[in-house]
Amino acid sequence: MQIEHNSRQRFFRKPYGAVTCGSDVRLRLSIAGLDIPRAVRLVYKPDKSDETRADMAYVFSVLESCIYETVIRVPDHAGLIWYYFEVETDKGVVYYGNNHENLGGKGEMSFQLASHSFQITVYNKDYKTPDWFKKSVAYQIFPDRFFNGNEDGSFLGERTDIIKRNWGDQPFYKAEQFGGEYKSNDFFGGNLKGIIKKLPYLEDLGITVIYLNPIFKAASNHKYDTGNYEEIDPMFGDEETFKELCSEAKKRGIRIILDGVFNHTGSDSLYFNKEGHYDSVGAFQSKDSPYYTWFRFIDFPNVYETWWGMQTLPQVEETSEDFQKYLITGKDSIIRKWIRLGASGWRLDVVDELPDFFVKKLRKAVKEENPEAVIIGEVWEDASNKTAYGERREYFHGDELDSVMNYPLRNAIIDFALCRIDAPEFNKRIMSIKENYPMPAFYSLLNMLSSHDVERITTLMSGVPTRYEVDREQQAHFHLDGYALQTSRKRVKLVMGMIMTMPGVPCLFYGDELGVQGYGDPFCRSTFPWDKMDEVDPGAEIRTWVKELIALRRSSDALSIGDFNYVYRIGHTYAFIRRNDEEKFITLVNFDDTAKDIRIDAAIYGVRKLEKVLSTNSIEESHESSDGIFYMRVPAMSIAIYKA
Repeated sequence: MQIEHNSRQRFFRKPYGAVTCGSDVRLRLSIAGLDIPRAVRLVYKPDKSDETRADMAYVFSVLESCIYETVIRVPDHAGLIWYYFEVETDKGVVYYGNNHENLGGKGEMSFQLASHSFQITVYNKDYKTPDWFKKSVAYQIFPDRFFNGNEDGSFLGERTDIIKRNWGDQPFYKAEQFGGEYKSNDFFGGNLKGIIKKLPYLEDLGITVIYLNPIFKAASNHKYDTGNYEEIDPMFGDEETFKELCSEAKKRGIRIILDGVFNHTGSDSLYFNKEGHYDSVGAFQSKDSPYYTWFRFIDFPNVYETWWGMQTLPQVEETSEDFQKYLITGKDSIIRKWIRLGASGWRLDVVDELPDFFVKKLRKAVKEENPEAVIIGEVWEDASNKTAYGERREYFHGDELDSVMNYPLRNAIIDFALCRIDAPEFNKRIMSIKENYPMPAFYSLLNMLSSHDVERITTLMSGVPTRYEVDREQQAHFHLDGYALQTSRKRVKLVMGMIMTMPGVPCLFYGDELGVQGYGDPFCRSTFPWDKMDEVDPGAEIRTWVKELIALRRSSDALSIGDFNYVYRIGHTYAFIRRNDEEKFITLVNFDDTAKDIRIDAAIYGVRKLEKVLSTNSIEESHESSDGIFYMRVPAMSIAIYKA
């Protein structure tokens, strides 16, 4: 007996992928090697609804397979639909559901109730994401570590409670370095003026979006413990400096996105004021405080809900109307204020800990202020079906997020580059994202290889254990050199080539364009080596490659909003096509340490000639084929991008 349904083939499911509310979806099941079944049924269940069984009718045969079909109309409201199949025979019921990896595509047969169902994402018809963002190239900056714009290297802010560090030193990582308590109060002096001064560098690189880690007043160097949402941290500058940054960046075609930390504040803040440093009556100080309803006290004042048990990060009560008015709904709310002052969007920290109603209100306020502002969420898993605190999240229904940080892509690329998975497995992961995400979101995903929360890509590409597998002391003393560094840098160029030509918005973490090293926080947050750029990146090898990739990406909409599909996936060699009505490109990457002879079939796309645009190794400049099938030899550890 053979049963098949492939959610990524239009023969079996049409239309492909996510659909808009009220759409009709045709589903088919192929059955071979079985007498006429008693019944063939589709079993489907929208979230928060009961299961429905729909009989599937025999429609035709293909070779020895009988094809059964049904059409369902998805609900008029956004959500997820889960489905599997039942085939009733004389000997019992056979089930067919999603594969054990739960990645969509070809499913699996079972003689027990299907443990995994296929997913259909249903989203609102009017869901739109900013077109400008889809065509962007982003650059993430941790402000304290990027550049000090003061000529004499002096620190702004006149704080006496911080540890001033020398540029280039390693960030502190042990409690004893802070005097016995881990405080994250070692600073290196980076500021907004420094970013303004380095705008020509970013423009030359080809950057069009800067995503800033938090810049509002806070005690720590990372600023995720917000002290005052209304004020730029004095160590970074002031409101006028921020307006100047936005203005000067705009002149160079660069937009600014801010990091919004709205799930918690700092205990040392205007709102909580546990340390008494602010001229306010904080929630910790009195139940009569105007901010008391903002927080969740268990036993006032010393026992309160915190973010992941950190006493310096009291959890916010998002249902508080006063908090909502201050942050979102008020005519002069924080969300609106910074958009008015020049920001082009928000990245929402730990968005999975913000309730859906809160994110919906936030989107409404942002889009009222500027319909073209972008909203990006921090989500580490598949954001289309993310469950947090027992609730299925609604990020991509059309009234919450435009984009998320694409950690699933990052993880897949790293695993593939290190040959932990092969090309078919890599393809499954990537196509699962394409299948589950609405297209407006799919082309807006923030694709990064490093960030302030994870290891630097150059460190990982050496094949070292992750930050979870080695202790902080080992991380602190780890540094690549010699052959290991050379191998890592080769792989970095390959993975850079991938994210620059895949769907979504490529995002560089400051210094990745040089090959800066570093394990997890705080080692990934080292200072930018302005005085040692040629030492870190000899001959500007990676910088030049990245500039070429960015220039290529920005030269054609096919590489940003063009259709995406694979054309080869064997071993550790993978090729994909990007195309629109005007242009086609094929990216071919081989992570194996030996050359490969491959056969690419691009006939369906009308490709008859390939002209090399960029590559890391010597490889044939062009290939021609009368039938769209190309026989090619791919060098070891290489990437090539062809214009078709």
